[in-house]
Amino acid sequence: MSLSVGQVARLAGVTVRTLHHYDEIGLLTPGERTHAGYRRYTDADLIRLQHILLYRELGFPLDEIAVILDHPHTDELTHLRRQHELLTRQADHLHQVITAVERAIHANTTGITLTPEERFEIFGHFTPEHHEPEVQRRWGHTPEYAESRRRVASYTKADWLQINADTSALNDDLAAACEAGLPPDSPHAMDLAERHRGHITRWFYDCGHELHRCLGDLYVQDHRFTAVYDAITPGLAAYLRQAIHANARRHTL
Repeated sequence: MSLSVGQVARLAGVTVRTLHHYDEIGLLTPGERTHAGYRRYTDADLIRLQHILLYRELGFPLDEIAVILDHPHTDELTHLRRQHELLTRQADHLHQVITAVERAIHANTTGITLTPEERFEIFGHFTPEHHEPEVQRRWGHTPEYAESRRRVASYTKADWLQINADTSALNDDLAAACEAGLPPDSPHAMDLAERHRGHITRWFYDCGHELHRCLGDLYVQDHRFTAVYDAITPGLAAYLRQAIHANARRHTL
């Protein structure tokens, strides 16, 4: 059963004018016509139209599409294989574009300019952008937030690996002091707290002693921070808070 030009236009999502144009240039000539001269499209015509629209979607000009479709040695399977190859190439390109856009989104929301592979290597399953709305809501108005965003935007993979190494070494030393039973106001514990403050100042923003006190309080007030430190050794979050407060008093006096 053949279809009228209007039916084909609706079915294929093109205009009647487009079908008339394809007929005029010999790209798609209807296989049948009524006694009154109206175009009627057969199943073979619809298959050809499908190929035309796909090649057009892939960016081929109409004259090249005509050459491809009218090649005497090109059968249906050859068309399908060619289209599959072209679509695969296009999919690979789109994947690269999507990856680039995702990286731009991550960089825009967190300031961290790393590839997805580098982000996974450094942060594991932790996704900083998931916490960015809360961070921005709580501290987005502060100069420390702006300074941190400015700095991390320039950090390379090597910088983040160094930050991770410094953090791990500091946490190990804090855990050792806590497990050894050293008082949090002992010189060694306070020196570790000062080292903690210096780490923040070096990599993120200028962390004064009063601001450092607030961070220490946050480590025990927010269960998420507490869980991170206490996973290293039980009670470490509270121990670090006390050491931070003791160190702040020492420097204030």
